[in-house]
Amino acid sequence: MAHITHDHAPRRGILETIMSGLNGVLESLASIAENSHRMREIERLQALSDDELAARGLTRQGIAHHVFRDVYYV
Repeated sequence: MAHITHDHAPRRGILETIMSGLNGVLESLASIAENSHRMREIERLQALSDDELAARGLTRQGIAHHVFRDVYYV
Protein backbone atom coordinates (compact mmCIF):
# COMPACT_ATOMS: atom_id res chain seq x y z
CA MET A 1 0.00 0.00 0.00
CA ALA A 2 1.31 3.45 -0.91
CA HIS A 3 1.25 6.43 1.41
CA ILE A 4 1.40 10.04 0.30
CA THR A 5 3.61 12.11 2.54
CA HIS A 6 3.38 15.48 0.83
CA ASP A 7 1.47 17.41 -1.80
CA HIS A 8 2.94 18.48 -5.14
CA ALA A 9 0.33 21.06 -6.12
CA PRO A 10 1.65 23.22 -8.96
CA ARG A 11 2.52 26.74 -7.91
CA ARG A 12 1.31 29.69 -9.88
CA GLY A 13 4.04 31.97 -11.07
CA ILE A 14 3.94 35.71 -10.40
CA LEU A 15 3.21 36.48 -14.06
CA GLU A 16 0.33 34.00 -14.14
CA THR A 17 -1.10 35.54 -10.94
CA ILE A 18 -0.85 39.07 -12.35
CA MET A 19 -2.38 38.06 -15.68
CA SER A 20 -5.24 36.28 -13.92
CA GLY A 21 -5.99 39.41 -11.88
CA LEU A 22 -5.75 41.64 -14.94
CA ASN A 23 -8.07 39.33 -16.87
CA GLY A 24 -10.63 39.63 -14.06
CA VAL A 25 -10.46 43.42 -14.15
CA LEU A 26 -10.86 43.51 -17.93
CA GLU A 27 -13.83 41.15 -17.79
CA SER A 28 -15.46 43.41 -15.19
CA LEU A 29 -14.92 46.50 -17.33
CA ALA A 30 -16.35 44.73 -20.37
CA SER A 31 -19.40 43.70 -18.37
CA ILE A 32 -19.93 47.28 -17.20
CA ALA A 33 -19.63 48.57 -20.77
CA GLU A 34 -22.01 45.94 -22.14
CA ASN A 35 -24.63 46.82 -19.54
CA SER A 36 -24.29 50.57 -20.04
CA HIS A 37 -27.40 52.39 -21.20
CA ARG A 38 -25.21 54.25 -23.69
CA MET A 39 -23.99 51.00 -25.26
CA ARG A 40 -27.57 49.77 -25.52
CA GLU A 41 -28.50 53.03 -27.25
CA ILE A 42 -25.61 52.61 -29.71
CA GLU A 43 -26.73 49.05 -30.49
CA ARG A 44 -30.32 50.22 -30.96
CA LEU A 45 -29.27 52.98 -33.37
CA GLN A 46 -26.91 50.66 -35.28
CA ALA A 47 -29.84 48.34 -35.90
CA LEU A 48 -31.69 51.10 -37.79
CA SER A 49 -31.44 51.43 -41.56
CA ASP A 50 -29.53 54.32 -43.13
CA ASP A 51 -32.85 55.91 -44.12
CA GLU A 52 -34.14 55.69 -40.54
CA LEU A 53 -30.93 57.24 -39.25
CA ALA A 54 -31.16 60.02 -41.84
CA ALA A 55 -34.73 60.75 -40.71
CA ARG A 56 -33.30 61.33 -37.23
CA GLY A 57 -30.53 63.52 -38.60
CA LEU A 58 -27.83 60.91 -37.95
CA THR A 59 -25.24 58.98 -39.92
CA ARG A 60 -23.62 55.69 -38.93
CA GLN A 61 -20.35 57.50 -38.32
CA GLY A 62 -22.11 59.97 -36.02
CA ILE A 63 -23.87 57.48 -33.74
CA ALA A 64 -21.19 57.40 -31.02
CA HIS A 65 -20.84 61.19 -31.10
CA HIS A 66 -24.62 61.52 -30.73
CA VAL A 67 -24.87 59.06 -27.84
CA PHE A 68 -21.91 60.53 -25.91
CA ARG A 69 -22.59 64.18 -26.82
CA ASP A 70 -23.23 65.19 -23.20
CA VAL A 71 -20.06 63.53 -21.92
CA TYR A 72 -17.40 64.28 -24.53
CA TYR A 73 -16.79 67.34 -26.62
CA VAL A 74 -15.63 66.16 -30.03
